[in-house]
Amino acid sequence: MFTGAQARRRGRIELADGGTFFLDEVGELKPEQQAKLLRVLQERRIERLGGAGSVPVDVRWVAATNRDLQAQVAAGQFRSDLYHRLAVFPIQLPPLRERRTDILPIAEALLLRIGGELGKPGLRLTPDAAEWITAQQWPGNVRELANALERAAILAENGLIDASLFPSVGARPAATSAPAATTLDQLERQAIQEALRRSNGHRKQAAEQLGIGLRTLYDKLKQYGIS
Repeated sequence: MFTGAQARRRGRIELADGGTFFLDEVGELKPEQQAKLLRVLQERRIERLGGAGSVPVDVRWVAATNRDLQAQVAAGQFRSDLYHRLAVFPIQLPPLRERRTDILPIAEALLLRIGGELGKPGLRLTPDAAEWITAQQWPGNVRELANALERAAILAENGLIDASLFPSVGARPAATSAPAATTLDQLERQAIQEALRRSNGHRKQAAEQLGIGLRTLYDKLKQYGIS
C-alpha cells in the first residue's frame, strides 16, 4: 500500500466495471493520457494506484468531443489507433441552432433541474422568453443555454422568466459599419468574443458557454489574436 493509505480504494474505471464509462472532451487528452487510455481499451485491465498487478474490467466506453478528431489525427495531435478504438459507432449531434424545435423542450427540462437546485420549483418561461431563446444561435449549445437560464432563474420573481432577464436583451451593442461575418473563422471569432463579454473575461466560464475545453479556448484565443 502507498504511504497514508487506510483502505483499498477503487478508481473510476474500476467502479464502472460491468457498466458504462462516459469520457467527456476526449479530444483534450494529452499524448501520454491517450497512450494510457489506449492500453486500457486494448487490454481491458487497469493498475490500481500503489497496487501490484492488474485488474480486469468490463466497461462500455462512451466518448464525446466537440473537436474534429479525424482532423486531429491527420495533424498528428490525436492517436489514430485510439481514434479507431473509440469510433466504433460514431453519432453526430447537430448544434442547437440546427434543431430549433428542440430548444424549448430542452430549456424546460433544464428549468426543472435549475428550479430544484435553487429552491424555486415551478419556474416558467413567458411567451416572449420562449420566443427569444428559440431565436438565438447558442454557439455554446446546451451549456450556454443552461447558464443563461440559471442566471435568469436567479433574477426571476414569482417563478416567471421573461425575455428581459436574459443578458443580451436590453443591452445590445449599437450598430456599426463593420461588415457581417462571412466565414466560419469570423463567426467563431465573434462567438468567442461574445462569450468573453458575457462572462466579463472569465475564460473558464466562457469555455463552458461555448461548450469547449479550456485548453481549446486558449488555442483559439492565440489563433485569432484575442487578448
